[in-house]
Amino acid sequence: MPEINQRRVEQQIRNFSRALEAYDHSEPFSRFLTKFFKENKQMGASDRRMTSRLCYNLFRLGQALPALSVQERLIIAEFLCEETSDVVGLYRPAWLANISSPLPDKIDFLAAQGISVREGLFPFSSLLSSGVDAEAFLTSQLVQPDLFIRVQKHAVHIVEAELTKNGIAFTQEGNHAYRLPNRSNLQALNQIAGLYEVQDLSSQHSLDFAQVEKNSSWWDACAASGGKSLLLLEKQFAVNLLVSDVRLSILRNLDERFEKARVNRPYRKKVLDLTENIDHLLHGEQFDGIILDAPCSGSGTWGRTPEMIQQFSVAKIKDFTDLQRKIAKQAVKFLKPEGQLIYITCSVFEEENEGMLQFLQENCGLLVEEQQLIEGYQRKSDSMFAARLRKI
Repeated sequence: MPEINQRRVEQQIRNFSRALEAYDHSEPFSRFLTKFFKENKQMGASDRRMTSRLCYNLFRLGQALPALSVQERLIIAEFLCEETSDVVGLYRPAWLANISSPLPDKIDFLAAQGISVREGLFPFSSLLSSGVDAEAFLTSQLVQPDLFIRVQKHAVHIVEAELTKNGIAFTQEGNHAYRLPNRSNLQALNQIAGLYEVQDLSSQHSLDFAQVEKNSSWWDACAASGGKSLLLLEKQFAVNLLVSDVRLSILRNLDERFEKARVNRPYRKKVLDLTENIDHLLHGEQFDGIILDAPCSGSGTWGRTPEMIQQFSVAKIKDFTDLQRKIAKQAVKFLKPEGQLIYITCSVFEEENEGMLQFLQENCGLLVEEQQLIEGYQRKSDSMFAARLRKI
């Protein structure tokens, strides 16, 4: 092993500490880091990479070992999340013999020394949806998910050729889904702009249950930037589509994304707050299908945003389910008899998933036809939940 530069490691930890102290959890950490690096132009590319790595690894410890100092927790996080680490080599050189071991073995190694991280990594295991492998999900929190793209059907060979030309490794995951290394610089590949969408692998399967007929009417009720709408149009381009969200700025982002994806089919958009009565805005319109990608805890995506677990409490689940119920009751009024509601979350919590399906059946005149927990924790992607319900 090359000799460790102690001064370099200590400088990296100082940079890490400055970033961590400046972060107030009011925004995603990735957005904060962009601003932080702009304000600290003296940091070179390697400094930025290491600061990002150390911060994210610390976040991956979740709520484990709160009594330890930040530096002690960082050493443990580096041991668990990496296969080589100068931080571990400098402060815990005896651990290096185990740093390349499988994650469960590393967790057991720490436990044998009185350092128990299992419960604190994800202290909400009792709330998981049925079918979640709690141990596998827990260890997945220590692993950064991969980057995934969905390529337009006609552009598969073009995109593959451009990725190969630029030395970006890829693995095909199904017909049009591709797995790429994190930090792949796709923005520099102007030749394929608009021919692919960055979309997690599980998200790409979230509409598998949807039965979409030609010329049917669909409403993406919480459309955000339009990822599910684009997925719908790929499934069946000839649909009459309404997209809505609570703010016009969000729908403008959707417009830009549709334009970039070269969507030339007309669609309608409305600013709608589904926590309020919207009868006067939809004028009794009825849809064959509604996509409800519901606001949720996002717990299935915390592998990408591990900082979220630092500020999460169990009480927030009820806040989300209350919101989901309000939105669903409002949306279902505009579903035709025999129409289908596609209910989606990026949550792994039972109350937001199976619990919501029970509420929809008991209170909204819907019948669950199919449901699935889309497990991402076994394949370095997000975990999601999707169901098709029919109005009876």
